[in-house]
Amino acid sequence: MTQRRKRWGRRGVVAAVVAGALLAPMAGPALAEEGPAPVRSLDRAAHPLRSTEPGRNNADLRALGGMIGGAKVVGLGEATHGSHEFFTMKERVFRYLVEEKGFRAFALELSWSAGLEIDEYVQGGKGDAREIARRTLAGSPWDREEFVSLIRWMREYNRAHPGRTVHFVGDDLGAPSVNDAFFARITDYVRQHHPAELPRLNRLYTGLRPIDDAFVYLRKPLDERLRLATQAEQAYELIKGLRGAEARDWAEQHARFVAQTARFLAVDLADPQGLPTAQILRDRAMAENVAWWQRRTGHRILLSAHNGHVSYVTDNPAMYPKTQGAFLRETLGRDYLPIGFSFDRGSFLSKDKALEGDWKRFSVPAAPSGSNEHTLDQVRFEDFYLDVRTAPPSARAWLDTARPTRTIGTQFPVDLASISLGRSYDVVIHLHDVRQADLRR
Repeated sequence: MTQRRKRWGRRGVVAAVVAGALLAPMAGPALAEEGPAPVRSLDRAAHPLRSTEPGRNNADLRALGGMIGGAKVVGLGEATHGSHEFFTMKERVFRYLVEEKGFRAFALELSWSAGLEIDEYVQGGKGDAREIARRTLAGSPWDREEFVSLIRWMREYNRAHPGRTVHFVGDDLGAPSVNDAFFARITDYVRQHHPAELPRLNRLYTGLRPIDDAFVYLRKPLDERLRLATQAEQAYELIKGLRGAEARDWAEQHARFVAQTARFLAVDLADPQGLPTAQILRDRAMAENVAWWQRRTGHRILLSAHNGHVSYVTDNPAMYPKTQGAFLRETLGRDYLPIGFSFDRGSFLSKDKALEGDWKRFSVPAAPSGSNEHTLDQVRFEDFYLDVRTAPPSARAWLDTARPTRTIGTQFPVDLASISLGRSYDVVIHLHDVRQADLRR
């Protein structure tokens, strides 16, 4: 790609089973050249970003606030699971939405139980941000300094605004573990308010409580896992049928999470349809949990997940039949708005094998000609965002066409996927370059 100077210079100083989107390699789509017309049209739609770092002047985010409008849930994706700029931009956007647009919750594709632990800390609980991150994010790509910064900011914001606190939500299934202390949130409620039902609840959770290690749990015979999943669902129905107010609502949601997790872990992965079945269970569960929080609290939520989860459409229907974003659009309608991330070059964290080994640094050069990223990187701004819904006709036609795109999850290398940006997202943020996220100190 020919190098050129853009209007905003180089940044310089501005810079587990369910531990992220498991994006399997697939046959890469053919690359094709693009003419200059889409770039001129994209130029007219683009709004420059002056920084991806939080704590800066937010004047450049005002247009983004207008694009978001009154959406109740905003899905903010990431094109990799471990790039500094994606993570810091999430904190920057969340701060802006909290301070200027009344948002109250940050949701992450992290287990519901771990999210509760983080939320208790940001509400003023004991501990410190790094210790909380180590305990709840270990083994995930979010066990990084950027998320320590986010957690610390949320706690400080709550200290300064005790009457209007923000919350941390984990919307994902319970891997790698669901400990006994979490199950006690359910059984203690029943013990206190409906003691006659406690023996039955304990019987239903026998053999399931706790899930110390999801990988060990998956070694149980399939028949046993299916039986335990049914029991977990019966426990959920038991709680759902009890009379009560606020405390029962939370116990019901906790029991739903256990049932979601048990059903996910009961999938027969030896069956060719096992992985697609597991993925649709997971994305449906994540959408259900976000929608529950939004309905129960009334909070506007910034939802953080991989691009492949927040998008309206899947880039690999055979392996990932339906996205979290598609489920949320069905549930919330236009109250759900997805934002996709794109980047031209740089480094990130991934693994050699999705379910094995440690997160480590990988890098890619400038995007190849014919890819979405190559054309976006020719826009005159180094970093920018645009509303695909209101883009000029030439830009909209280009955005609506599927073409090769990077989508890097828990395994690398991975082939480019065929993605239509205009059909996947309402807003796209493009960054010229990124670097790997910072190890937690």
